[in-house]
Amino acid sequence: MSSTFGQLFRIHTYGESHGGGVGVIIDGCPSRVPVTAAAIQRELNRRRPGQSDLVTPRDEADAAEILSGIHDGLTLGTPISILVRNTDQRPGAYDEMAVKYRPSHADYTYDAKYGIQAPSGGGRASARETIGRVAGAAVARQVLDFLHPGIEILAWVKSIQELAATVDPETVTAGTIESNPVRTGDPAMVETLIERIKAIRAAGNSVGGVIECVIRHCPPGLGEPVFDKLEADLAKAMLSIPATKGFEIGSGFAGTLLTGSEHNDPFRMIDGRVRTTSNRSGGVQGGISNGESIVFRVAFKPTATIMISQKTVTSTGENTELAGKGRHDACVLPRAVPIVEAMATLVLTDHLLRQRTHRHPR
Repeated sequence: MSSTFGQLFRIHTYGESHGGGVGVIIDGCPSRVPVTAAAIQRELNRRRPGQSDLVTPRDEADAAEILSGIHDGLTLGTPISILVRNTDQRPGAYDEMAVKYRPSHADYTYDAKYGIQAPSGGGRASARETIGRVAGAAVARQVLDFLHPGIEILAWVKSIQELAATVDPETVTAGTIESNPVRTGDPAMVETLIERIKAIRAAGNSVGGVIECVIRHCPPGLGEPVFDKLEADLAKAMLSIPATKGFEIGSGFAGTLLTGSEHNDPFRMIDGRVRTTSNRSGGVQGGISNGESIVFRVAFKPTATIMISQKTVTSTGENTELAGKGRHDACVLPRAVPIVEAMATLVLTDHLLRQRTHRHPR
């Protein structure tokens, strides 16, 4: 159950980092929705390793194989299974790590929970697991376009360490974000961010930062009262991504510095619609979308694997040291951008379908 996400539009991911492959089973997808393999592959290509000299050089094509649920370009309404085979596994690079817990990785906690772990590449704790999420979200994106065209979901690198980009969530475009290997929406900061990542990598270290995301043209009314609030499900989705350590929506923690009169978003009728003249709520009020842009941020820690020797212990309880080996991202943020978009897409698709089941027509 821990590998399943969603209520009506539900995904179940499977596979380990250095096993035979990884993938997703999608259940609850409506029938007769046009879905193309090219759209799925396009999103996987955005997430794949080896796409620039800023990310891990692991050489994987991440080619998607659709095994079920789609026929002649239309969904059947039955479970959709998508497999991506691992073709560049190097489990030998992890021999030492099989007996030494990597600091800030899931090695020890998986061992504590299950009494066994997949040491090669981190197994299910590896970011390679997110292939299934991205593939599932690529199908969800096509469902959104079919049922409610016009919704935009864009994420970008907001900051790396203290280096912050200036991006307007209302005007930033996918073209701007995808035009640079950092995937920031601020062209003036591209070279500065690249230089920081390269300097950190050259030192054998790693670095973290913040990804910001906007959902534009979201209809009002999505989200369930109390426990399944839209922002709560977004938070769960984002914090389930490897290496995440924080989530905030709208004004976030900065809103605590304001008074109520400063923070409230006044309502006005604009072009026959209920609108707000500010958006400190981040597009969600009472856990339900209000029709304004949904804006949130996700904090990513520095990559846990570094090439610097660190103190640790063995699985048999002996103190030792360990330096990282293998192929790793010095900064996960550029490849995490499509993953943030994917999880937001899954949440929105699920809540759109849920809203369609109980909204009384009027």
